[in-house]
Parts: sequence; C-alpha cells; structure tokens
Amino acid sequence: MNSIPVLRAAVIAALLAGTSAIAGTTPPPAPPAPPATPAAAAATAAKLPSVADFVRDDTFEDLKISPTGQYLAMSVNLTEADGKSKRVLVVRDRASGKLLGHFNLAGSTEVQDFWWANDHRLLISVGEKSGLLERPQPTGELYAMDADGSNQGILIGYRAVSMQGGSHITVGKKTEAGAATVVEPLRGDGKHVIVAVWPHGSGASGFEKAASMDVANGQISVVATAPVRNADFMTDLQGVVRFATGANDDNQTKTYYRDGANAPWVLLNDQAVSNVALFPFGFGADGHTAYLSREDAGNGANILVAYDTASHVMKDVRQDPVADPIAVYGPHGEVIGVRYDDAKPRFVFFNDNDPLVQSFRSLEASFPGQAVVFSDYTADGKQALVYTYGDTSPGDYYLFDLDSKKATHLLSHREWIDPDRMGSQRAITFKARDGLTVHGLLTVPAGSNGKNLPLVIHPHGGPFDVADAWGFNGEVQLLASRGYAVLQVNYRGSEGFGRAFAIAGYRQWGRALQDDLTDATQWAIAQGIADPKRICIYGASYGGYAALMGAAREPSLYHCVAGYVGVYDLQALYSDHDAPDQRGGENFLKKTLGQDGLASISPDHLADRISVPVLLAAGKEDTTAPPVHTEMMRDALLKAGKSVQATIYPGEGHGFYLEADREAFYNSLLAFLDRYIGSGAH
Repeated sequence: MNSIPVLRAAVIAALLAGTSAIAGTTPPPAPPAPPATPAAAAATAAKLPSVADFVRDDTFEDLKISPTGQYLAMSVNLTEADGKSKRVLVVRDRASGKLLGHFNLAGSTEVQDFWWANDHRLLISVGEKSGLLERPQPTGELYAMDADGSNQGILIGYRAVSMQGGSHITVGKKTEAGAATVVEPLRGDGKHVIVAVWPHGSGASGFEKAASMDVANGQISVVATAPVRNADFMTDLQGVVRFATGANDDNQTKTYYRDGANAPWVLLNDQAVSNVALFPFGFGADGHTAYLSREDAGNGANILVAYDTASHVMKDVRQDPVADPIAVYGPHGEVIGVRYDDAKPRFVFFNDNDPLVQSFRSLEASFPGQAVVFSDYTADGKQALVYTYGDTSPGDYYLFDLDSKKATHLLSHREWIDPDRMGSQRAITFKARDGLTVHGLLTVPAGSNGKNLPLVIHPHGGPFDVADAWGFNGEVQLLASRGYAVLQVNYRGSEGFGRAFAIAGYRQWGRALQDDLTDATQWAIAQGIADPKRICIYGASYGGYAALMGAAREPSLYHCVAGYVGVYDLQALYSDHDAPDQRGGENFLKKTLGQDGLASISPDHLADRISVPVLLAAGKEDTTAPPVHTEMMRDALLKAGKSVQATIYPGEGHGFYLEADREAFYNSLLAFLDRYIGSGAH
C-alpha cells in the first residue's frame, strides 16, 4: 500500500535495542548516549544525569498482549530524519522476541491507540501530533493489520476514498466519509468490534452512532444512535450498547440507558436538572449490575453508585473522603473495584477473596513503594500484563501467570534512568486562605533533608479537567536533579477531587486559583522546606499564565518567573481558542473564565507590577497558546523596562517536537534558575 511506507526491520530493531529482555533472555546493552552538549558534559562531570536523559523520547509508550498471549504489540517512538519523533506500531512474538510486523504512516500522522480485534488482527487509531504537551489530535481514522504486518489498510476515515484504489481492503460505503473510534473490541467475537461513528466534517458536534464493524473489510451495521451530542457509548459484557453519555452546546451532561439492543433510550440523569453529572464505568461480573460515578451535590468527592438494571434501582456504594473513583477492570471487561489517585494510588475491590485480587495484593507487597496496575489480560484470564511504576521509577512491564504466580520482566520505560538517583515525591495538603483543603505533590532532591531548599512552584496546565498525579515526572526530576525542590499544586478546579472542588475554580483565573498557589508557597516556607529568598514559579500553558500572574500579584514572594507556551492575554483567548466545537467551547470559556474584567487578570496588562526576571518560550506553530501571547507579554515587559528573555522556537507547537529544542529550552531554564535562585544567586 503506497501510503504506508516500509519501515525496515533494522530500524525497529535498533530502536528497540534499549528495551529489556522478553521471556527471560539477556537484556541487551543500553543505547549509546546522545552527543554531549556543554550542559550535558558538565552534568556528567558532576555525576548527574544529563538534560538529554530527561528530555529524550521514551523507547516505547504502550504495550498490549494478544488474546492468546502469543504476541506483544507496542507503540514505539521513532525518530525520523528531520529529528522529529512519531509513534509507530510493532508486533513481536512473545516467546522469541522476533519482530513480526510494523505499521507506520507517512508525514506527521502517528499511532494514537491500538486494540487486538482477535488473536491475529489489530485495529489502529491515528492522530496528528501537535506537540509534546498534548496528545495527538485524533483524525477519526481506523486502520487494521495482521500480526505479521500483512493485510494493512484503512477501514474508516476521511482518507478512505482516496486510498481505496491502493488498498486491497474493501472500504464500506457507509464509512467512506465517516470518522470513528473503538468502543469495545467484543471479546469472544473476533470478527467485529463496536465503534462510534459520525459523518466526517461534523466533528464532535454530531449525533454519533454506535455500529458493529467488520474488522476484515470495514463494513458497518448501525446498532444505536446517540440521543445526545458528543456522546460516549458503554456496552455490557456481551458487547450490547447500553449507555450513552454526552452534552449539547450547554455543556450539561446527560446520561441515557437502555435495557437492550432494541430498547428505547431512557434518560437516567440530566445535569441541567439534577445539578450533578453521572458517568458510567461498566458492568460488574454478575452482568446486570452497572457501576457509575455520580457527582456529589454537596462538597464531597464523586460517589460510586450501583445500578441494578433488572430492578432499575440505583444505590450508593462508596464515597472516598478525598478523591473521585476510577474504575478497575477484570480480564473480561468487568468492573472489579475502584482506584483513588489523590496520592500514591489506592485500590478498593468489591471481593477481597477473589483470586485475582489476592494476586494483586501479593504483587503490591512485592513492589513496595510502587503502584501496581493490571493493564491487559489474555482472553482466558490466565495471564496479565502488569505495569509497575513509582515516584522515582518510570515504570516496568511484567507478564504475570495467575496460575503459577510467576512474574517475568518484559520491558522498562526510560531504562537509562537510575531510580536511586531520582528525588522522592510525597503527597501534601494544606488549607487555603478560605479554608479549602488543597492537595499537591512535593519532590525533593535525592539525598536532601528537605529543608531550606531553593523551590520551584510548578502549576499544571488546564486549569480544568487536569491534575498532577503521583509518579515519575521527567521535568520535575530534572529540576530535582539540579538541587531544586518542586511543588506541584492541584489548586481548586483540578480534576479528581469532586464537583464542588472543580467549580470552586470557575471564573477564578488570577483570583482564587492564584491564591491557592500563593498559599502553597507560603505553606512551603512555613514548613521550612523553602528558602524564602530562593523561590521561582514556572509553568506551561495555563501554568505559564499562573506563573506570570503570580509574579504580578506577589512581587516580593517570587524571585524569578518562567512561562512556557503560555497564555497571557485573556481577551485574546476568546478569539484564538481552538476548542473542537466552537459553540460548546465558547460556552465553556464563558462558564469557567467569564468575560468581565479580563484585562485586570491578564499578565500582559500587569507588566509594570512584575519586578523579577522573566523567561518566556513558545512554539511558532502553537495553535493552543499562539505565540502572539508570548510576544505581547515580552513587549509589555520591555515597555515597562523589565528584564525579560523570550524565545520563539520555529516549527514547534504547544510543546516541542525536536529533542534538540527541548534540550535547548531546559538548558536555558536551568541556567535561568541557577542565576536567580540556585548556586549562581550567591
């Protein structure tokens, strides 16, 4: 197929040379280090990991096992001739480690996700990569290939018509102009999957349909039409579509249920009426109990609820005092418990006597200080892929035999990172000035006593539907490796702490959202963690906005400020936002940002209040936070006679493609921090 270029086996083999052994074979030597820069050479001399070690792409992203356990499929980061990386798919024989097949599209289109449709065939969704800090934007196309790399082609998507002549796969007429995403691979079927489809061009604003799709030729048969826009479908354990959850332009979530394939949709919950949203997780092992997460009408975290689909009775099952529930699934797609992510993940299961749960607890005990996740299973449920990770460990995959209780190491993420040299991370809480409990994560340098340290306050992006989670973070560990404590704050509005906590951040840009960061900084000082004369605030995207606003609102608290791909003029944000659905996107901005007094909370209008040095960086091609924001911020600071260093990186987006640009940016950030709060500040 002309549009799927051949990726030589030697290239893949070289790319995978750094991965750990499969099936007990001897791990190959680590790949050679990239060429040393002056900063890298200095780091090596000081026996520190280089900047390049932290910014280089991981060898692979995701790993899934075939239903029989014969094959392993993995999304691999491939660096191309222009220096940009993209994800491709490779398949290996599990026992021998032999490379069997690969999938790679031309240009910037890369693998976004993949599923085993049956024992020998994979479905692949693709996206257009737009930056390090964003996931690839899905194109709505689904491709397929066999495990040995044969029978590749497009099943559905906007390129289906133009590619039809070059592919031996027959593209169904109903799917030629469509877009789709996989809902359920249909365990035990092997010939069909359930997909959500919509006409190409309507995007997320259309009324999606759920369809059964033939994995050999892409032919579809519609099985349900969503009763609401922007819908997500949920099936039962037999693959019958039973739930649809979505929202119209008002951004009010509606959840529908139906008793079976031919039953009518029934509205279970309308957020516009109940003032809370309801999200289905799936069905339990009994096949008739559905589990859902319902927002608390009060101030608590989301509640796990059980819906008996036979009696149509819904009851509360569990509510954590702090965090929202996240579903945990068993080998057949059944919900077996929930996870809470306010700190190191906590797992609560429905049946502690279940052998699977007992195996999980045994593995937890075998990996103290790490999180354990059953990420995939074989169809018979006898083998599981186990993923372990920690605050200092990027993560490892094991194959776990549930009969013999034996775990075999498969692969390691970022194997060149030495966990013993990384900084420890712990969850923290503090009271904001209005009494609200706020959570965060504090990372301190390895070997440090955690006291009187130079501190970087590091607000996350978003600010909504995002949160910092416990676990390895390369950017944070880079800063910690240079002697900085790093405080990540899940300020009000962050995801995962309940409805009231989320909406407490609405229309609080530059106000209560900013107060939480200020209060976190004061907490770190009061705890003796931070040297009050050596504190900088640095963030990306919304975090860049928060950093500059922090410097404007608290001119004596921070001693330097850095913004990366940030937004700095909120009036301009309305005109250049890139929400997929413009009406819904604008309504969301009105609800969460507001429209009044934006100049008074825009950092570029407050440049005269900033009294500390500023570092700015942006991507020339950024459509999420266009570089004009950085240019306006730079110009306002220069006009006010302030110290500012600003760089616009050509060809980069909302986050940087090129490892060389990432290394250049972080070298400049480290030099900036060193000058004002590090060793150079003395």
